[in-house]
Amino acid sequence: MHELAITQSVVDAIVERTGPARVNAVRLVIGRLSGVVPDSIRFCFDLVTADTPLADAVLTIDEPAGRARCRRCGAEFVADDVLVLCGCGCADVAVDGGDDLRIASVRLTPAAKAS
Repeated sequence: MHELAITQSVVDAIVERTGPARVNAVRLVIGRLSGVVPDSIRFCFDLVTADTPLADAVLTIDEPAGRARCRRCGAEFVADDVLVLCGCGCADVAVDGGDDLRIASVRLTPAAKAS
C-alpha cells in the first residue's frame, strides 16, 4: 500500500512548512491517472495525522479526469483509467493532465488573540 507512504510524505511536507500551527483543513488534487487511490489516502490520513498538528483536520480530495492525446490519430480525449487507450485502439498517447498529485491548499486554525 504505497498510499500510506504518500500520505506520510504529504503530512511531513505540510508540517515542515507550517510547524506546530494547528491545521484544520487540507485539500489535495489527485488526478485519476495518477495511480493513487483517493479512498486509501483518506483512510491513511487519519492514521498518519494522529498526534500531529493535523489531527482532526478535514481532508478534501479533488479528482480531475485525465486528458490525453493520441500520437497516431491526433484525437484528444478524456481518460479515467490508468491504462490509457485511444478510441482508435492505439496505446501511444500523451497524457496532458489528470496525472497529478499535489497539495492544493492548507488552512490553519486561527491563533487565539491575546487579551
